[in-house]
Order: sequence, then C-alpha cells, then structure tokens
Amino acid sequence: MKKNLVRLQKFMADCGVASRRKSEVLIENGAVKVNGKTAQIGDKVNPATDKVYVHNKRIVLKRKGGKRYIMLNKPRGYITTMSDEMGRKCVADLVKDIPERVYPVGRLDKDSEGLLIMTNDGDFSNQVMHPKQQVNKVYHVTVRPDLTPEQAKKLSAGIVVDGRKTAPCEVRVMNRLEDRTNVEMVLHEGRNREIRKMCEYFDLEVLRLRRISIGSVKMGKLKKGMWRDLTEAEIHKLSSQ
Repeated sequence: MKKNLVRLQKFMADCGVASRRKSEVLIENGAVKVNGKTAQIGDKVNPATDKVYVHNKRIVLKRKGGKRYIMLNKPRGYITTMSDEMGRKCVADLVKDIPERVYPVGRLDKDSEGLLIMTNDGDFSNQVMHPKQQVNKVYHVTVRPDLTPEQAKKLSAGIVVDGRKTAPCEVRVMNRLEDRTNVEMVLHEGRNREIRKMCEYFDLEVLRLRRISIGSVKMGKLKKGMWRDLTEAEIHKLSSQ
C-alpha cells in the first residue's frame, strides 16, 4: 500500500547504514538493490515487505535502543495493570522475565482475554491508541441469548452508553447455537468496557470476550499466558496505520 512506502534513503538511514545524503551517494553508485534490482534515486520501499541490499548485504530496521514491543495472549482473570494493591493477578506477572519494563497499550478488563500489546515506547503507544488513527480492534464475543438482526443494526450504527453515543462499528453474527450467539465486532475506539456496556444495553449476557487483532496484527496461535516479540513488519504496520 502506498501509505506504507518510505524513501529508500530514509529507510537506509533508519537502518543505520549512513546519513540520507550518503545513502543517496550509495544509490547513485549502484551499491543498493531492492528486491534484486539496482535501485535508483527517488525509489520508495515498503519496510515490511521489500528486501533491500547494500553491497549485497541485506539491511533491516534497527530498533531504538532499549525499546521493546511484545504481544501477550492475556488469559481471563488478569487485570491490565503492572501492580495491584489488592493483590489480584496482573499482566505484569506474565511478562516478568522481560528485562525491560513494558506497559500495556490500552487494556482488556479482568474477564476479557486475547491480544494485548505491551511496550516501553510511549510514542508508539500513543500512535496506536490515539482516536484519530482509528486502529481497528477485532473481538469475538459470545452472548446469551440471541443477538437479533435489529439489535446488530443498532449496535453498528451506535447507541448511547454512559451519556455518549458509541462510534459506528461492524457487527457480524458468526453462528447461532441453541443457547448462545457468537459475534464478531470491529471497533474503532476503545472506551472502558465498551462492548460489555453495549451488550448490557440489550440485556445480553457476555459469556466470553476475546480480542483477536489490533490493526493488521493478529494474535494467531499464541497460547494463553504466553508472549512474543512483535516482528519489525508488525511494528511498522502499527506505526503507520
């Protein structure tokens, strides 16, 4: 996608190869290749997908010193804080083997589970969470009893919760069982316990609430309670949503 493209010399500078001006000289001298082709001044690259070589050696983005970006599959029963005066289980307990002190980007309430991003990069966190970025967050929600088409339509358009109308969202019924309904909801904002309050509006009981993706980053097969570092591509995609 065009919005993910950056000038080649900037990418080279970000990778620590040389300054932008010296990177331009390397390009002019034919020392740089992109996806196997000799680069030209003015070329742009997608850091997440393009392969860039300088003197036949591939270059990759270097993370800022000391910065850490991880995804955690938060289990139910953990609160999204780094400490708790009441002695409840915190997500900090699940990442205590990480030497850097990382913090949650947004939150999932105690009874919710799924994808939680954690970092010590404040700028990155603000980029992901700022309302103007409208980063999609996808949830799989099991409710009881059935979610009717009319209720789904009203949820999609927005309803008044705590005196303020919720932003339009996407609601799709995945399947209906005898005593429950599985729904996929895509939200663009992150108000506290928003999905639960939206369901309560229609007297729907939330049996399970699981976040499966944030932007283009998907939790995949990461096991509950486990974490992994985000890839450079995932970091870049979230930073450029």
